[in-house]
Amino acid sequence: MALIKSPLSKSKPCLFLPVTPARKLNSPPTKLNYLLIASNSSAKKGLQATADDEYAPLSGADPGSFGKILLSDVVVRRRRRVFWGRKWSSLDRGTAVVILAMHVLCFCAPFYFTWTAFWVASGLYVVTGLLGITLSFHRNLSHRSFKLPKWLEYFFAYCGVQAFQRDPIFWVSIHRHHHQFCDSERDPHSPTEGFWFSHMSWLFDANYITEKCGGPSNVEDLEKQPFYKFMQDTYLLHPIAFGVLLYAGGGFPFLVWGMGVRIVLVFHVTWLVNSVSHVWGKQAWNTGDLSRNNWLA
Repeated sequence: MALIKSPLSKSKPCLFLPVTPARKLNSPPTKLNYLLIASNSSAKKGLQATADDEYAPLSGADPGSFGKILLSDVVVRRRRRVFWGRKWSSLDRGTAVVILAMHVLCFCAPFYFTWTAFWVASGLYVVTGLLGITLSFHRNLSHRSFKLPKWLEYFFAYCGVQAFQRDPIFWVSIHRHHHQFCDSERDPHSPTEGFWFSHMSWLFDANYITEKCGGPSNVEDLEKQPFYKFMQDTYLLHPIAFGVLLYAGGGFPFLVWGMGVRIVLVFHVTWLVNSVSHVWGKQAWNTGDLSRNNWLA
């Protein structure tokens, strides 16, 4: 997510759908369930119709049936031509360079292994991955599952910035949009456009994500806070500065393990939630989308 500008940052407030209580599969719905399901269905259709009126048809995506993803019941309904047949923007190229550079550093890991570098990477994985992405970006900022003192909220959010998955405004905006339109045509990263699209290739097409997610702003709670605006404007400087600090403190082994290995691991653990957790696993509850439980994510 290295260089993509947030597409959901300057427009009208987002409409949030009423939540239908999930029920176990094969269990009979109650009268309340029937009423709420009907209400949500109408709301979703109305909101989707609004979205379809506001945005042009999704470009560069071939509609149709492309079969099922291997060993799953997920049908690929359209494929986006991400790597060829379109013009790459400077943002797309920048994102690809950053992700490729982190993976190249990983290939150096066996040749620059030291136990000190290994433990530095392990500690930073906990700080940037578990505290930064999972606790801060996901649970605290995206879903507002709990409240923290502002100084602690900002600290954990800054840890997430060091995971190289873009600034909090972009990350939260994309994630909220994903939940609002989960596994529909407006989902920014659904496996209904292919497994690898949902895993990572969606990151390389900034215009397509803008086309899908442009419009209603769903991050006004973050945009009105100067800290998050500052992170948005200066995002790239922070992980680069941290990489320089690691190199100064432990040379190339610290850079390889503390940046490359750690960041790539956090990358793919995060991306597995978008791909694997919507393709393989068990779905104990009727959620109305493809999400399911999988021990990998």
